[in-house]
Amino acid sequence: SAELCLLPAVAALLPPLPGPGGPGPAEVVLGALPAELRAAVRALVGDLDSLFTALGLREESFAVGALSRVVAAELASYTPARNRRRTATNKASVIFVDRTLDLAGAVGHHGDNLAEKILSVLPKLPGHKTDVMVNMVELTALQTTDETCSIIAPGCLAQPNDPAAKALWESFMNLKQKEAVMEARRHLVEAASRENLPIKMSMGEVTPEQLSSYIQLFRNNLKALENHCGLLQLVLATVQTLKHPQTSKWDNFLAFERLLLQTIGESEMPSVLNQLLPMIKSYNERTKDDYTCEDFLVLLVYIYSVVGEIKCGKELDTAEEEVKKALVKAICDEPEPSPLLQKIT
Repeated sequence: SAELCLLPAVAALLPPLPGPGGPGPAEVVLGALPAELRAAVRALVGDLDSLFTALGLREESFAVGALSRVVAAELASYTPARNRRRTATNKASVIFVDRTLDLAGAVGHHGDNLAEKILSVLPKLPGHKTDVMVNMVELTALQTTDETCSIIAPGCLAQPNDPAAKALWESFMNLKQKEAVMEARRHLVEAASRENLPIKMSMGEVTPEQLSSYIQLFRNNLKALENHCGLLQLVLATVQTLKHPQTSKWDNFLAFERLLLQTIGESEMPSVLNQLLPMIKSYNERTKDDYTCEDFLVLLVYIYSVVGEIKCGKELDTAEEEVKKALVKAICDEPEPSPLLQKIT
């Protein structure tokens, strides 16, 4: 049987609801949720049923977490889904997991993966949740320094009709960043060679500038552009990600998380928070390499998710109070708070 692991994202943590056995998340039912979340659950159930209908699946559902139980129960009682299960021929196990049970997984910066970096740093493609906008200006004669230039339609990662682009995207997901970038260069060189473009293969480390110089060869050749447009979009996404300021911060996050995992067994929580304290800087004190307020919220979620059981006491209270003060000051000093900070405050 096929196994699908579905991770419903939750907009807000569910508060414990009163029940016969005292407050606890086990008593959560669909009717007790806020109206907006109820509508989201019903929409998700409808989408899942449409997906399973297209796949001809008769599912057996399992749930881990309070909201997942609500989703699984709603899917089990959904009339169109019950009718589908009577006639579907393919069996599947579906596991629903609350993302709030693994916040470290949701906020961590995992490994050396180019695909995850591209999806994280490039702006989202309008109307899409899982694809990004790739700036295509470099393939035109248009001269502009405006990164948000909207004259040229953006590219994207989904290239179902380009076998080379599909193979390259697989590399981005499965290989380490250094190897994936080398694959991007190899595909580009092969494409240029097929089009008889004057490309000079160079060995050694691949740089974004080198990839850009290869891309320029396609710019004035409309036939070559048409033949390899999907591949060029993925390589442009690579170049723009490697040059993006958020990418170096990603590497800083990853290094900090690895250091934290190595030291958390030896250090108590107060000492970890005290290490974090000097890094919290207000807007006027920050450089482009320093963490923002949102970055610290992400780091704190990660820290509290991986430390396990925390020993309470006066030392912890003092350390937490200092971090709170520094973070509140930094948030209050923001000249233009982001939508996330505005929502939190």
